[in-house]
Amino acid sequence: MRNLLLKISYDGKYYHGWQIQKNDITVQETVKKAIQKIVNEDVHLTGCGRTDTGVHAENYVCNFFTNSRIPSEKLPYALNTYLPNDIVCFEAEDTDENFHSNSSAVKKRYVYKILNREFPDAVMNRYSWHYKYPLDIEKMRIAAKAFIGEHDFIGFASSGFSVKTTVREIYSLDVDKNGDIITIDVVGNGFLYNMVRIIAGTLVFVGGGKINPNDMTDIINSKDRERAGITAPPQGLCLKEVYY
Repeated sequence: MRNLLLKISYDGKYYHGWQIQKNDITVQETVKKAIQKIVNEDVHLTGCGRTDTGVHAENYVCNFFTNSRIPSEKLPYALNTYLPNDIVCFEAEDTDENFHSNSSAVKKRYVYKILNREFPDAVMNRYSWHYKYPLDIEKMRIAAKAFIGEHDFIGFASSGFSVKTTVREIYSLDVDKNGDIITIDVVGNGFLYNMVRIIAGTLVFVGGGKINPNDMTDIINSKDRERAGITAPPQGLCLKEVYY
């Protein structure tokens, strides 16, 4: 039996996240159905992690086992004939039988975009958070440094998750501005439920003067969700890369 790795990109606007749900359309279900039409067998599709409703991905990794003999290099072409336009498979390869797209990952990179100007944009509305009030980028950068390293991020997670530990390590967290677009670029060994969106919402509170950047270390150490900022809306978030 072969273990096939897929790399896909998707616009999450019309999907209720990655993971299959009983009454909602998800990315996992859509991709799985397309695979089964090609290999003519039931498959278990494993993803590199959950993405929330409305969140996007440029480089999402998933894998499945199959007895099909279809060449891996032809699989993306076959899949894309059955996938909707907002999901694209751009790479497939045979991988080791022990490979698991989630547990084998060593780090992930997410990018959150904020459109920081008075008026929204008809295109960027779909891929960014329109925040019309002025933001101090330098204060956001100061606060971002506090997240680097290993911490218990329970104060930056939404309820409703089940994990063995809430300790995660952030390797880098960069805040940049190009024109009206502020980009929050974060790399870590893993993220809790809504963690990146809460970090983004907290940095916006810092940039807007609602949180002192020098208090960020204390806020993280407090493990108190109420001291952090809001959960930023999903459309600004995109999974950029998964590293193995």
